[in-house]
Amino acid sequence: MTRKTVLNDTHRALGAKMVDFGGWDMPIHYGSQLDEHHLVRRAAGMFDVSHMTVVDLRGPRVREFLRHLLANSVDKLKVPGKALYSCMLDERGGVIDDLITYYMDEAFFRLVVNAATRDKDLAWIGRQAQAFGVEVIERPDFAMVAVQGPQARESVIGLLRESDRAAAAKLGRFAALEAQSAAGVPLFLARTGYTGEDGFEIVLPEGDAVAFWNALLEAGVKPAGLGARDTLRLEAGMNLYGQDMDEGTTPWEAALAWTVALDDAAPGQPRDFIGRAVLEAQKAAGAPRQMIGLVMDEKGVLRHGQKVLTAQGEGEILSGTFSPTLGKAIAFARVPAGDPGQVRVDIRGREVPVRVVKFPFVREGQAQPGVLG
Repeated sequence: MTRKTVLNDTHRALGAKMVDFGGWDMPIHYGSQLDEHHLVRRAAGMFDVSHMTVVDLRGPRVREFLRHLLANSVDKLKVPGKALYSCMLDERGGVIDDLITYYMDEAFFRLVVNAATRDKDLAWIGRQAQAFGVEVIERPDFAMVAVQGPQARESVIGLLRESDRAAAAKLGRFAALEAQSAAGVPLFLARTGYTGEDGFEIVLPEGDAVAFWNALLEAGVKPAGLGARDTLRLEAGMNLYGQDMDEGTTPWEAALAWTVALDDAAPGQPRDFIGRAVLEAQKAAGAPRQMIGLVMDEKGVLRHGQKVLTAQGEGEILSGTFSPTLGKAIAFARVPAGDPGQVRVDIRGREVPVRVVKFPFVREGQAQPGVLG
């Protein structure tokens, strides 16, 4: 059965086109995906991300548990409120999910995991937590709204109670704090996002979400749907679980080497995280595949599943779209390791040349060097 967020009726009243997204009835756009994309790049837009799953972990051994569960090192989190992006791997080094971990205190960490992977994530985390005596608490009582764009933080801070505004304005990137709205609603305010723009992801009680959303509307923040969220995150070089990586992919093969911490323990005492042995072996031997960024200068769109031809052999397009910011088609592709040489994409039987570029394709609204040729 399709699930609905608490904002479902609000989206429909705003004229949203609704689609099934991982079993959730979600807005794809409110009239123009293109306008919503540009809105976030140039001003501020808000997204209902209440389909994401908030999981609280409690117990005296939570840090020890997360050192085992995550490929990135939770020991980087030394100050309450700081956040860490990481993959959660299986024993074969495959990516079960990518998630954000927030350090609240030594007995309390908060996770935000993907909607489509909720059930398998909760089952996996629950099984692994047993040996550490960690309590795993799903929080369905929370809603989540992301406000993103160059004017996003200012818009949200204006809705906070006066005593919280200075702290929110000083909050660093990839950090969170607990605050209250001017109406007295408790907010978990995280300076994180999935668009490549600055802003906040806000966790709040489900019963207060509609009023907070409407307050944002009154403050001039317009809604944006999942369509714009997808083009924004791809421009920003951010992976989508299930399309760019999954259990059949290691972090090395998903351009996520930066999220793996292999050198965070004393010599001879490696941190024993799940999948470590496979990652070490693959790093030593060299991963057989790599993820690259592509730009197509000809007209057309790069789409998931298209065949990619390289000097090392065949690969395929993972995420692909037309970039509204660049005015060109962009994509991630997984291809054999090694110098790809001159790359072509098979589009309906025609081999179209594409350029290999570093991603992100766009950062803070600007094309990155080399992307436009």
